[in-house]
Amino acid sequence: MREGIYSKRVGLFFGSFNPIHNGHLILANCFVENTNLDEVWFVVSPHNPLKDKDSLIDDEIRLNLVKLAIEGNNKFIASDVEFFLNKPSYTFNTLNHLNRKHSDIEFVLIIGEDNLECFDKWKNYNEILDNYQIYVYPRPNIQAYKFLEYNNVYLIDAPQIDISSSYIRQCIKNKKSIKYLVPENVRLEIEKRNYYCNI
Repeated sequence: MREGIYSKRVGLFFGSFNPIHNGHLILANCFVENTNLDEVWFVVSPHNPLKDKDSLIDDEIRLNLVKLAIEGNNKFIASDVEFFLNKPSYTFNTLNHLNRKHSDIEFVLIIGEDNLECFDKWKNYNEILDNYQIYVYPRPNIQAYKFLEYNNVYLIDAPQIDISSSYIRQCIKNKKSIKYLVPENVRLEIEKRNYYCNI
């Protein structure tokens, strides 16, 4: 882990946020209210190497929806840092970039149990395990066994919110309401702009 005196601790919540939904926000709020994190940054990923890119809508649109979702919460930040890094996006590269740019911040990685189970597929995963604290939130029907013995890995008791962006996209495609699945201002923006109707 990096040594030094830090001005704050920031949890990095990576995701496609395609679109962001209330489950993301509930989890982020749980982390910032119940751990030693000062802020949570929603890092909008332009392309996750382990996911199909075809279903992603424009990067700037997803970023804007995140900004709408977190309006008024000064502990939440929308980050476009990966838009300007080499693609595909690798968490290890992003962490190195952020450390160079914000040497006064201690960054903590926030991931789900499902990601912990496949963490050995991530680029330079051993270096991440050695140098960063990782806060892991539970996922429905998943129980992680890998990497829990590492000192930097913490399984956090957080609500299990079984909402997915893919479900929301399917609802929109089928002309079903997404009310209460996403923040109201996000829902209104999606409907106004006809996002996800043709995906």
